[in-house]
Amino acid sequence: MTDAAFHAAYEEAMALWPVPVERRGTVTPYGRTRVHVCGPADAPPLVLLHGGGTTSAVWYALAPALAATHRVYAVDQMGTPGLSVPGERAVRRPADLESWLDGVLDGVLDDHGAASAAVLGHSYGGWLALRYAAHTPGRVHRLVLLDPTQCFAGFRTSYLARAVPLFVRPGERSTRRLLAWETRGDPPAPELVRLMGRGAVAFRGAKPVTGPRPDTAGLRAAGVPVLVLLAEHSRAHDLHRVAAGAARALPDARVETLPGVSHHSVPYAASGEAARRIGGFLTG
Repeated sequence: MTDAAFHAAYEEAMALWPVPVERRGTVTPYGRTRVHVCGPADAPPLVLLHGGGTTSAVWYALAPALAATHRVYAVDQMGTPGLSVPGERAVRRPADLESWLDGVLDGVLDDHGAASAAVLGHSYGGWLALRYAAHTPGRVHRLVLLDPTQCFAGFRTSYLARAVPLFVRPGERSTRRLLAWETRGDPPAPELVRLMGRGAVAFRGAKPVTGPRPDTAGLRAAGVPVLVLLAEHSRAHDLHRVAAGAARALPDARVETLPGVSHHSVPYAASGEAARRIGGFLTG
């Protein structure tokens, strides 16, 4: 069970969402996954995968904008901070993550009687989205990667050094300091910072499942359209190296830069511009 402080912070962060949100518990072999749903029931499905250390609450600005044209499913990833509850089978390997996400997609696609959905992932969620789409391209008809990490280039050493206190002294203070530095003084809403800090404490023993950079050969062969949106001022990795790596791995992908935003601020600071570009890509 997660602690009461984390639950309270989670509810405060979810109160930032300006649209009605349906809360679901989608059952998979790996446990019960918390999914927040908004947008017209008959609109095409779009699955959102948050970054490491955050929860689906982080989409409070972008999800409502995307819900104008899509049925949005914002997922709390299994084994990370959030309200998804692990089951008897643990997520230990990348293959487990793929199997878990496959179960989540089962529920989404059943809602729509569809064979595939659009998938958007930010940061670590981008790595998961790309890996899943590369291995199961028939279930992803469009893919959006929002400043993805460990997909096309590695982390900056300076970012990793700044992130060390999160593991040594997890909490709101260390979270706030990293976000203030990486976002150049434009951190998320205080409610989100508090939630991330509480999550770092409540899920201190949780280790995110990682793996090598995804092999994109299957995705290229399937011809799935891909949009890669990079943060102009990201301190997590080098913008130009990521762009060059994306162009090599996915020659047909659209690789664009969102101006004036950092890695951690992308989901909220660029919500209007990001929604415009993502919406145009998804409906184009």
